[in-house]
Amino acid sequence: MLVVLTTTPDIWEAESLAEKIVSEKFAACVQILPQMTSYYFWEGEVQKEGEHLLLIKTVRDNYDALEKFILENHSYEVPEIVAVDAERISTSYYAWMKEYLGK
Repeated sequence: MLVVLTTTPDIWEAESLAEKIVSEKFAACVQILPQMTSYYFWEGEVQKEGEHLLLIKTVRDNYDALEKFILENHSYEVPEIVAVDAERISTSYYAWMKEYLGK
């Protein structure tokens, strides 16, 4: 299982991406965290912006398609896309994910 992280500039984009990601079966679950403040370096200076973090739960086989989808549908020129491999996962949760995703 992978947990893929991406951020969006507003809740509307976060919700739109989350709904499409789940309905298109790129992932079984997406959680949207409340707005946070991000500091990052862009265009020669440190930026400070409000963003929402998406926690996207998927399987390894779906990563390439998910990454492509995010790149094609995200408003950022260079969106954050970071996959973290889950070291442990409950058997029942993983079975549910694989069943939904057809894996």
